[in-house]
Amino acid sequence: TASPMPTAAQASAQPVPPLREPQYQSASLRNPAPSYPPLSRRFGEQGEVMLRVLVSPAGEALQVELLASSGHRRLDEVARKMVAKWRFIPAQRGQEKVQAWVRVPVLFQLRRKS
Repeated sequence: TASPMPTAAQASAQPVPPLREPQYQSASLRNPAPSYPPLSRRFGEQGEVMLRVLVSPAGEALQVELLASSGHRRLDEVARKMVAKWRFIPAQRGQEKVQAWVRVPVLFQLRRKS
């Protein structure tokens, strides 16, 4: 009996290089922290917002989704709007820059007056 011919996909299958996730914490990016909304400060609102950001191969935020709320709509919205303007170091697979998702935590914490 004849052995089956490998498919084109099997014949050209190369190991896929691991994905290096997008980065947002490099000093060279100069991403500003979101400013504290005055009403949130007045009412003592604090919390951590967890965002999910789709980063383009050019390092731009294509989509910003709320994964976990701080519990305060004002803080969530300020974080989402600011991170949408950030620059990122794009993900890479081998030497190729690729589109990928990254999680971005944004912490809003009031400092106590001493």
